[in-house]
Amino acid sequence: MSVLLLVVAAVVCVYVLLYYGLFRGTSCSSDVTLTGKTVIVTGSNTGIGKATALELAKRGARVILACRNKERAEAAAFDIRRESGNPGVVFLQLDLASLKSVRAFANNFLQSEPRLDILINNAGVMSAGRTEDGFDVALGVNHLGHFLLTALLLERLQRCGPSRVVTVASCLHRFGRIDFPLLASRKDCGGGRAPWHSQQAYCTSKLCNVLFTRELANRLEHSSVTCYCLDPGVVSTELSRHVSWWQRLLWMPLEKLFLLDPGAGSQSTLHCALQEGIEPLSGRYFSNCAPQQVGAKARDDAVAKKLWEVSEKLTSSKQD
Repeated sequence: MSVLLLVVAAVVCVYVLLYYGLFRGTSCSSDVTLTGKTVIVTGSNTGIGKATALELAKRGARVILACRNKERAEAAAFDIRRESGNPGVVFLQLDLASLKSVRAFANNFLQSEPRLDILINNAGVMSAGRTEDGFDVALGVNHLGHFLLTALLLERLQRCGPSRVVTVASCLHRFGRIDFPLLASRKDCGGGRAPWHSQQAYCTSKLCNVLFTRELANRLEHSSVTCYCLDPGVVSTELSRHVSWWQRLLWMPLEKLFLLDPGAGSQSTLHCALQEGIEPLSGRYFSNCAPQQVGAKARDDAVAKKLWEVSEKLTSSKQD
């Protein structure tokens, strides 16, 4: 019995050390209020996005839930209004898998809302398939949809500056690889039909997020808009809802034991959106509410510029 107790105690100690040392993140310490400010959060009907929107609503912001599913988003808006006591939480429909929908959302927003102070590109998907425009779905939703959305709203952000663009990336960007010929010929960022295709495509889309933020910062230098990307940590969300049942089964024990809840996973997003004094760090990548070094492939300014130019062509968003 004593040996068994020692083994159990050792396992518990290892778990605590791993969870608090590697997985549990730090908290956003900013006490900034947002009364009179307007924020867009994409993919905010659940998970990290909903937790982010709730905290911003508690701080007094007018929060636009930019989501695809009307029923779920309206339910989320109701929940956030009730919990925050802030009536200024509204839903506007946005399907990032459709460039037509992105343009319609931007037009609707610009006609109905006079301000935009913070744009949070939060929505993400890990799934096989194609978007309405024929792109690999991870590329289309995680990168190109947000790329076009940011481009269409940039003038409003500049007019309301100082303002911020915050994009949720991932530490998995280190495993991404951008094949420009494949991107141009097949509108793809993963390649192949193997079971791990969607994972590779997701990693590449996150690399695109980091490079997008880097180039956006270069283009906005000396302007009133700053931008940041981040790794939210390993969070229990609905991101992997489209993967196969056996992959979810393998992942479930780790998820229950180690993954952060959405509130904890929103802390770096909130830090990038709210923390005063980080403006000189525009274009940087954050994790655990602190700037971190990115992978080597994400530090190439030439690749970042080329990705921007290719993305303009793919989304027809180049401004003359």
